Amino acid sequence: MTLTLREALLSFRRAPLLSALSVTTIAFAIFVVGLFALVVLNLNRALREVEERVEVVAYVMRGTPVEVVTVAMGDLQRFPEVASVTHITEDEALARAQKELVEFQGVFDDLVANPLPASLEVRLRPGFRDGEHVQDVAERLRGFRFVDDVRYGRDWIARLDRIRDLAAVGVLVIGGAFAAAAVVIIGTTIRMAVLQRGREIAIMRLVGATDGFIRRPFLLEGSLKGALGGIGALGLVYGAHFTFNELLLRAEFFSPPQGAMFLVLGTALGFAASLAAVSRHLKTVGST
Repeated sequence: MTLTLREALLSFRRAPLLSALSVTTIAFAIFVVGLFALVVLNLNRALREVEERVEVVAYVMRGTPVEVVTVAMGDLQRFPEVASVTHITEDEALARAQKELVEFQGVFDDLVANPLPASLEVRLRPGFRDGEHVQDVAERLRGFRFVDDVRYGRDWIARLDRIRDLAAVGVLVIGGAFAAAAVVIIGTTIRMAVLQRGREIAIMRLVGATDGFIRRPFLLEGSLKGALGGIGALGLVYGAHFTFNELLLRAEFFSPPQGAMFLVLGTALGFAASLAAVSRHLKTVGST
């Protein structure tokens, strides 16, 4: 293992320019993937924030006893889709309207009686905020005798579902394309390094070295280059994130475990690209 590590590190000294090119190429290839992942991360955050506003509002008939509403709230809390149920009284509904609709303050001042009904505001758990589950909860709410009407913004939730579906397709298609391009670029770069040492591999083959013995330094070298490239890519993504925050708006950055994935991804890509390049070269050498 010590000999393998020494050989891998020695290759950096033998061809510093090519090694730097490999690390830089890996860094920029992963940077593109990481930048897209950062966009997806913030898009998902924005969608979660919008989804948190999804609620079903059931308007209560006037004269409904509070005890009946309280019992119904307990029943609603047992629905698997329901996160919370809030009872808004008629007075609370009027006070909220006066606070939010300041431009109609004159109208409120002229009121003789409160025209706003009491209501139950039902918020749903994550994973149940799509159109199908919201409609299902709304239908069950309509089954309560004291419920006069149910509203949940059907068209708005349908648009949210379409945005969510488009985002999922975009992640698969664009993310897959970026990842495939990164693999091709990294593989080409590592193959250049292997070809540069083609004579050394041929000599090792002639003196009886096994394929495993020949591969090990290259695999370790590729893993080290990939790890350095992954760290470099994380730094580039952070720089882009910092610039975006300064010039435009606040955006979320990767958590430490997510950031560590750059190191893991770089190491894995470097290892895989080296394995493919060396194996292919060994087959070529073996057939000549």
